[in-house]
Amino acid sequence: MPKYLILTEKPSAAANFVKALGGQTGTFGTFTYKITHLRGHVMTLKDPEAMVSEDLKKQYKSWQIKHLPWQLSDFSWARTYIRQRNMRTGKIESTKKLVDELKKESQTDYDAIVIATDTDPSGEGELLAWEALEDIKWHGVVLRANFMDESSHGIQTAMKNLRDVSDKHQDGDYIKGESRNRWDFASMQLTRIATTAAKKQGYKVVAREGRLKSVIIWQIYAQLEAIKQYIKKPYFEVKFKDPAGHVFSRAVSNDENIPWRFATKAQAQAQAQNDMMQYHDSAINNEKHQTRQQIPGKLLDLAGLAAILAPRGFSSKEVLSTYQKMYEAQIVSYPRTEDKTVTPEQFNELLPKIDQIAKVVNVDPQLLTHRQPRSTHVKAKGAHGANRPGESVPTSLTDLSKFGTSAQAIYEIVAKNYLAMLAEDYVYDHVTADLKDYPTFKTAFNVPIELNFKAVYDSQRAVKVDDEHDDDQAQGKQLGPMAGPYLYEGANKKPQAPTTKWIMAFLEKHNVGTGATRVSTLADMSRGTKAMIKELRGKLTLTETGQVSAVMVKGTWIASPKITKRLFEMMDQVGRFDMTMSKLLESVTQVVIHDMPIMLENAESLESLLGKPKATPKRKVSEKITGQFNGEMISFAKEWSGHVFTEDEIIKLLQGQIISFEAKSKRGKQYTATGKMAKQTFKGHAFYGFKLNPK
Repeated sequence: MPKYLILTEKPSAAANFVKALGGQTGTFGTFTYKITHLRGHVMTLKDPEAMVSEDLKKQYKSWQIKHLPWQLSDFSWARTYIRQRNMRTGKIESTKKLVDELKKESQTDYDAIVIATDTDPSGEGELLAWEALEDIKWHGVVLRANFMDESSHGIQTAMKNLRDVSDKHQDGDYIKGESRNRWDFASMQLTRIATTAAKKQGYKVVAREGRLKSVIIWQIYAQLEAIKQYIKKPYFEVKFKDPAGHVFSRAVSNDENIPWRFATKAQAQAQAQNDMMQYHDSAINNEKHQTRQQIPGKLLDLAGLAAILAPRGFSSKEVLSTYQKMYEAQIVSYPRTEDKTVTPEQFNELLPKIDQIAKVVNVDPQLLTHRQPRSTHVKAKGAHGANRPGESVPTSLTDLSKFGTSAQAIYEIVAKNYLAMLAEDYVYDHVTADLKDYPTFKTAFNVPIELNFKAVYDSQRAVKVDDEHDDDQAQGKQLGPMAGPYLYEGANKKPQAPTTKWIMAFLEKHNVGTGATRVSTLADMSRGTKAMIKELRGKLTLTETGQVSAVMVKGTWIASPKITKRLFEMMDQVGRFDMTMSKLLESVTQVVIHDMPIMLENAESLESLLGKPKATPKRKVSEKITGQFNGEMISFAKEWSGHVFTEDEIIKLLQGQIISFEAKSKRGKQYTATGKMAKQTFKGHAFYGFKLNPK
């Protein structure tokens, strides 16, 4: 019986495999196994200068524009371990230990290693597994378990259908993931160009440019500029209104010269008043009623979910993080899906749990009478399926708080959106009419007859970008019988403020990225001290870094949704072996050659567009104290975390004694700091200073 080492992506996934297969080790089907795990990516591409020959190192380390574009054939594409700070301990940790453990385990007598990382549309799961396998120099059989979710059924099904991917160069998912990884790495050149050119103009920011970031940042900037340039242009026109408030107006098109709309500044109202005198009350005519039906809205992806939650104060970062934790607990389905439908199998798997889910989100199960697959929502073709509730149903929404602040809202929206598919179609009366004496004046509105799925959840309204108008607003009052003229004052429409919902709709319209990549990119752009955007209750604004980055990409290919869409398509082609990786990487050089002169020219306009660059605040230099410590003359900071040492404390520190004083944490919490003088290291540099005693 063959023995397999099952390699999962992270500890939580390993735990789900243990649950599904019956233990960390054991027998499943025709093989024995042991389950181990990574922690996401354990390897990363080396710095450019570390991947070229010795005589080219200086050139590739330089940010000088004269050295661009790079010759990508110079790169070895070698990888190294990832080093990052542990946020809990503050220590720098390397993934080498984890890889070494995998290597040691793999030297046991295994017949194959099973890649059981996430089946990502981008090939990311395949890539991070192969990175580790290459480093441990595994030359044996490699099998792939493609699971749609981490449910027990999903994992068991995957383990019964393993496929051989021992030759990674024939593994399309790996090739796609590696080509995307190399493309993004090589696009670092654009960041170097934009940052160097901006710094030459006095803007000391890192202008991060990339496939999706540049599209997003330019669209937000352009929309904010359109708002700045907006000039309100009032106009007057005649409309009619009946006693019930139904408005009758003439149809217009945006590019039409409208003779009966008066916008001349001084004379507009007077002209409109004169025009209104030509009209009199009119009877309502041609009243028609048509019973219509509307099917439930489409199922959600992560971008649609984030767009709905943003106005409630949940950032993309929060939604992404919380949803991932809920997925790992099998509360919701796979986050990084491209699907907007579910497969018949996925539909049938969730069907027995519908009443239980409905109870959690307070939906009346009697509304859920359409329990047959809808052809619009359930399709045979698909992979992970749209975002939906998972196989583990919580007992209540309050139980979800442990996953994050947005957890309850996430589950409620995802569940109701899915349940709406199981309700009947919305039925309404579509009413139209015109005026007997002035038939060009018309009205139209809808009156609900049976709410059905809208009593569960109206996803189409929830993801609508422009909520100013509601075509389904209930106007149940009877028409007419007469309508009278009145003077309506309107104005040209002001550009919409950029919001999470707005940018997600733009990216979906232009088919740029997947729902998950849109959310993760937006989250990354709003993170940390180098953030490009600020996201507050769904409204998006730009930081100084974001403004500079946006100006730098005006007119470039990297900021073009058309070009970015094409790049995503090319990466898919590489994964299908319809294009070579080298051909794809040629496009990086083409983008750099095209965009570099444009960026350099854009940099010249930074000050005229953004104003003078902000002065860099001078770094506060702490006063130093010099004294003898352990027979050595040392210097150390007189201040620690806002506390200035007294003369008595300084003497005790130099004598090696323990001292205590009141201090504040970074979060402003008061506590007693206890410690003594010690030699320490920061970023490789040794220094003397006060050191807290370990708790």
